[in-house]
Amino acid sequence: MTQIWIYSLVSVIIVSLISLVGVFTLAVNREKLQGWLLWLVSFSAGALLGDVFLHILPEMAETGLTLRIGIYLLVGLLIFFVLERFVLWQHTHGQHREEVHSMTYMVLIGDGLHNLIDGMIIAASFLVSIPLGIATTLAVVFHEIPQELGNFAILVHGGFSKTKALWYNFLSALTAIIGAVIVLLLMRGTEGEPPIFLLALAASGFIYIALTDIIPYLNKEKGIKKSVLQLIWVILGALVMAALLLLE
Repeated sequence: MTQIWIYSLVSVIIVSLISLVGVFTLAVNREKLQGWLLWLVSFSAGALLGDVFLHILPEMAETGLTLRIGIYLLVGLLIFFVLERFVLWQHTHGQHREEVHSMTYMVLIGDGLHNLIDGMIIAASFLVSIPLGIATTLAVVFHEIPQELGNFAILVHGGFSKTKALWYNFLSALTAIIGAVIVLLLMRGTEGEPPIFLLALAASGFIYIALTDIIPYLNKEKGIKKSVLQLIWVILGALVMAALLLLE
């Protein structure tokens, strides 16, 4: 169990530090940053879906609880729908709505909740196996980079200084550690036993984010060349998850 605690806490600390990635935008012009975001978001879509279909769902299927898994996945999708609609959970990827001045703190609250769930998902994955935990952590990291860049942009545009935006973004990211600790304390003595509902929450969350947030964002880009490059980056993200199967 000690090893699981170490892996989980190190992983969520890394995820929390991703919130500081906004500092790199200070040295990059806006046009170049938008280009990087497009490929990062494409890559993260492949990584999220790859983690779901190559790691999480096969792990859940081994329990044989077919109907229960289906119910949990459906409940998970509904939970994320409610979170997005009523808690204003923002996945911005560099795009933000008008009147952001009135919603900067809601972005921080939503991001804090988002990171809390990420921490729970990562810890739950490590409870099943180290390889699954690593795969899930990487999927979260790949998605967090473009998201945190977008959050940083909203906070700065909403009136925060760049230093204050980085600091507040980092504080909201620390909830990932809280989420991981909660799961590890509640699930003590169950390592190797799949926490089915939490894995279903991870799978449904990743599917929801990829299909309702990332893919529509990518579809806004027009042109054959960009579409082909997007597909290549999506495939690369999935291939990274496939390569992690070698660890199992």
